[in-house]
Amino acid sequence: MKTIIEPFRIKMVEPIKLTTREERERLIREAHYNPFLLRAEDVIIDLLTDSGTSAMSSDAWGALMRGDESYAGARSWYRFRDTVRDIFGFEQVIPTHQGRAAEHILFGVMVKPGSIVPNNTHFDTTRGNIEFVGGEAVDLPCAEADDLDSDYPFKGNMDTAALEQLIAEHGPQKIPVIMLTITNNSGGGQPVSMANIREVSRIAKVAGIPFYIDACRFAENSNFIKHREDGYSDTAPIDIARETFSYADGCTMSAKKDSFGNIGGFLCTNDAELAHRERNILIMTEGFPTYGGLAGRDLEAIAVGLRETLDENYLDYRLLSTRYVVEHLREAGIPVMAPAGGHAVYLDARRFLPHIEPLQYPGQALAVELYLEAGIRCVEIGTVMFGLDPHTDEERPARLDLLRLAIPRRVYTQSHMDYVLEAIGRVWDRRDGIGGMRITTAPQFLRHFTAHFEWLDS
Repeated sequence: MKTIIEPFRIKMVEPIKLTTREERERLIREAHYNPFLLRAEDVIIDLLTDSGTSAMSSDAWGALMRGDESYAGARSWYRFRDTVRDIFGFEQVIPTHQGRAAEHILFGVMVKPGSIVPNNTHFDTTRGNIEFVGGEAVDLPCAEADDLDSDYPFKGNMDTAALEQLIAEHGPQKIPVIMLTITNNSGGGQPVSMANIREVSRIAKVAGIPFYIDACRFAENSNFIKHREDGYSDTAPIDIARETFSYADGCTMSAKKDSFGNIGGFLCTNDAELAHRERNILIMTEGFPTYGGLAGRDLEAIAVGLRETLDENYLDYRLLSTRYVVEHLREAGIPVMAPAGGHAVYLDARRFLPHIEPLQYPGQALAVELYLEAGIRCVEIGTVMFGLDPHTDEERPARLDLLRLAIPRRVYTQSHMDYVLEAIGRVWDRRDGIGGMRITTAPQFLRHFTAHFEWLDS
């Protein structure tokens, strides 16, 4: 069948408040033209993030009722721990309230001022946590990642030759950890091949550097490998995931993505001594090692979600529904990252608005216009997010200026996506009249969350 259907039935709904263009003009102005600062009830289609915004299943809701809220050694902890061990294969499992907390603990232990941490592409909190402790986050995307129109299947790969050069230039002693983000969120949600994972692992082992995976969309990456990489078409996603993590020394995970959790995350390693140091920080900042800032009910829901996210019917639907949007945009001549990633659609804001210079934030301007047009909330991934060096205050254009429309799991139907496509088309038709923006106030780190903006002609 050609028609994409959702492999689930809807048994509860949440109303959407519909707003007018005039209302949205006032609302976004009051939010200082930053979609993060809008009230959620004033958004019609919320594509700001797929983190913590997914719909849980009836099984996961049922698991909430099993939650053991004992402070230490709760049954829910052991169920959570055993599920993580079974899929990810690491002996030491450290629960956290979300992925950035796992990053904060990991880099707080491993990274020192002057350290260098390479990645295929760091996402915002990963980069922020490295820079906060005085490290330098270095992106090493593969060459194919710069061609947004090509259908190269694994644009999320790391440039392994550049990684070897970085190690040779600075020495292993200056690189405390090598990271690999799957899928590559800042690089357009593009997957990483198993061959690339193996090669990064080999390079890390030769240099004696720990290799960690940012695993928050590991299930989507596993399904891309199944469908796009030779030798895996008959392999189940769970077995692809297990092979993936067998090459790593540890991982960080936001369970708010590929496990449908509304909150939660974890940090894994096989190094017992390192885990002991990390748990000392955990107790100070998150909680006792058997709950790590989470309620027992959340541990239960994540354990269920980690199984559900590896279901092949769900994963095929997830990737096909995103591809549906990307293919329609390409047919309309609208610049979009190709091929389709898993969790989001990425508009190429620089080509969408070529008359706006990168330092005038075309991605932010496009985000505001899409909200004004149809009440759709999304996020800029470009010069606002990555253009400021927090140590020098130097502003420079990011490698790409993208607008990410992140699709929550099991939340919106195809008709919602058709509405999104129509809205993008209407903004595309009037793109020449859209102007640039300036920042009026912003914090030093992770400025995109709370920055205030205004139009340049205001």
